[in-house]
Amino acid sequence: MGKKSVSFIINPISGTRGKDSIVKLIPEYLNGDLFEVEMIFTERSGHAAQLAEEAAAKGVDVVVAVGGDGTVNEVARSLTHTSSALGIIPCGSGNGLARHLFIPINPVGALKILAECNIERLDYGKINGRPFFCTCGVGFDAFVSQRFAAAGKRGFLTYVDNTLKGGLSYKPETYQINFDGEEQTHEAFLIACANASQYGNNVFIAPAASMNDGLMDVTILEPFNLLEAPQVVLQLLNKTIDRNPHARTFQCRRLHIRRDRPGVVHFDGDPMECGTDIDVELIPQGINVVVNPKEQKISVPLLSTFTDIYNNMSIEMDRLRENLTHDIRQTNERIRHINAELLRKLRKES
Repeated sequence: MGKKSVSFIINPISGTRGKDSIVKLIPEYLNGDLFEVEMIFTERSGHAAQLAEEAAAKGVDVVVAVGGDGTVNEVARSLTHTSSALGIIPCGSGNGLARHLFIPINPVGALKILAECNIERLDYGKINGRPFFCTCGVGFDAFVSQRFAAAGKRGFLTYVDNTLKGGLSYKPETYQINFDGEEQTHEAFLIACANASQYGNNVFIAPAASMNDGLMDVTILEPFNLLEAPQVVLQLLNKTIDRNPHARTFQCRRLHIRRDRPGVVHFDGDPMECGTDIDVELIPQGINVVVNPKEQKISVPLLSTFTDIYNNMSIEMDRLRENLTHDIRQTNERIRHINAELLRKLRKES
């Protein structure tokens, strides 16, 4: 049996960590007697997709995305319906697909999984023709992805900051949805279509989602008030959002969404502008992926993470209360002024 060919597509600027140390580790963990390795660095946006397409055309056994979620999506979408398998060395701020597949976030652990080369044929999805592998959706999560992309600074805290600030001003929309011949209307905070279980950072929008069942898990989160927000956050972190009274969940192969006006959607966390009609579909067993066959317990610093989020949310809520209090005082003062003026006029006329 000959050597397996492996192409590493490395985005030197994406994600939250440098790639030099990973480049040095690759020969150590991929035995030269078993693997024929090449490393290629991307030079521009979209270059990873082009390089992955070229590698697949040459019949490379495994094409590895070294970068953030955007790099993973670029590489993966060029490998659908080919014999080449996707490998992942996660270096992003969310790492949703890697986390769902139990691929370690540390490079050494990820390289060890890659060296075992366990490959499975998995599902992927499309939103208006654009492939996604974790999640896609409309509503608040798409709104936040647009703000996050424009922030210029990556990382979990940036995501949380945009989520909290956006949550105070975001207005839910009304959507008409059609699936399996059934039509429904929902006022929704968000509609998430999930091939995998999470957005990233162990934030689980579809806890029961599987990448090999031929179905996508849809979560509709209906509007909730500020006092309920901490509970929503906690349930996203502890994999119980499907039990929230504002959540509606179901599975399907295809989903049509209609909204009143054009706007942003997201695919794997990347924002995209589109029209009023949105088509989402699940493609069964459309991509080969190197997976971790030994499911691991996910270690989530839940208490500290939730505490940080709750504290930030409390600060934003305090600011909102201060603004409301100031507005109420101004309104009351204006009412008193109007009443005094009316009373003065009444006295004058009498």
